[in-house]
Amino acid sequence: MNNSLTRKFSLASPFARLVVAAMLVTLLVTIGGRLTTVTGALAYCQGWPLCIPAHALGWVALGHRLAVLLASALMLWAFLVAWKFHREERVLLPLTTVVATLYFGEAMIGGAQAARDFPLHLVVLHGLTSVSLWIGLVALAFVSLTRPHPPVNYPRVGFRQRFMDFLVLTKPVVVLLLLATTITALIAGWGGWPPISLTLFTLLGGALAAGGASALNQFIDRDLDKNMQRTEKRPLAAGRMFPAEGLAFALALCLLSYYVLAAFVNFTAAVLSLAGIFYYVIIYSVWLKKATVQNIVIGGGAGAIPPMVGWAAATGRVDLVSIILFLIVFMWTPPHFWALAIVRKSDYARAGVPMLPVVHGEAETRRQIWLYTWALVAVTLLLPAFNLTGTIYLVSAVVLGLWMIWGAWRVWKMEGNKPAWQMYRWTSMYLLFLFVAFMADRMG
Repeated sequence: MNNSLTRKFSLASPFARLVVAAMLVTLLVTIGGRLTTVTGALAYCQGWPLCIPAHALGWVALGHRLAVLLASALMLWAFLVAWKFHREERVLLPLTTVVATLYFGEAMIGGAQAARDFPLHLVVLHGLTSVSLWIGLVALAFVSLTRPHPPVNYPRVGFRQRFMDFLVLTKPVVVLLLLATTITALIAGWGGWPPISLTLFTLLGGALAAGGASALNQFIDRDLDKNMQRTEKRPLAAGRMFPAEGLAFALALCLLSYYVLAAFVNFTAAVLSLAGIFYYVIIYSVWLKKATVQNIVIGGGAGAIPPMVGWAAATGRVDLVSIILFLIVFMWTPPHFWALAIVRKSDYARAGVPMLPVVHGEAETRRQIWLYTWALVAVTLLLPAFNLTGTIYLVSAVVLGLWMIWGAWRVWKMEGNKPAWQMYRWTSMYLLFLFVAFMADRMG
């Protein structure tokens, strides 16, 4: 029986020993933190990060801080070792990354709690993170003890190539467009220039959320992307990166986005961002994309959430303005992506994605772009119709709307890919100009 247990659980792996050590020290951190709170030892250990205890109880607080520093070092060490020697481990690498993110996320929330007088949502998040961290630590210890694989020395890849591959995972062009709708809604909701800290944390949280969701999308679609000329050179599709790396990276960004927004912005913005991640990854990428021709129509809700996040960051609420901003981006999505789908029709057909031009033909797609563009322009006029914006936005919405209607008419009546490609590019500029006009109007 002892031999069987030895074969099943082994500390022969250096990584397994490291994980067990991190778990034990984290246990000391948990116990020390509780003792510090119960005894009020913090009052006798002033200063940060270390102090000279002014009372016997001060040594409890000092010991807790030392344990925190040691646990942080071990957690960071485990993270780096996993990324250096276990990059292809589909369970071990993502699990290690998630555990490390939870650990430092819990520390972030703990600091934010004290700075903001312990709001309920942060107290609850801190508790949930603590529970999740321990579940993750136990699971990681089990995996590392039962899979004592020797470390692997992977071929050296240049820093620039690795950086660019991870950047491509986030779809940076898409992230920039989403951040543009976020920042303009934030400024508009504030009625002027918001505090620099609020702006930076909102943009950071939004970038992490959009980048993480995009990376998860590429992880899910890595086999499909191999069949499309537009996506075949992505790092996961091209094999320059292990699937475990893409998954670990994506999960870390998504978790960090929530912690940043919850700790430094507000609860509403954090929840909306999390809903956007869930919508894009689960509802669109997993369910809709390969299941229905309405994938883009329904899936447009994911990209429509960032302006709601920006508005909530400024106001702390979801109201009629943010709902209309959501509807604008929601209605903008079909003509934008269907124009691209016309150009890339053969790609989608080869990959088996039921995009509208593949299933119902180009003629029907061009007609739908025409109809949805009219609907989009009508939705943009809801803001002045409800007296939520003024003249600057109204004039801009009308002029930009006429521009889009003309572009959609050209797609509908002119054959070939050129009008569709121009429509695809114009719709991106249209959305940016419209939100800038909204921002300028609200600031005035």
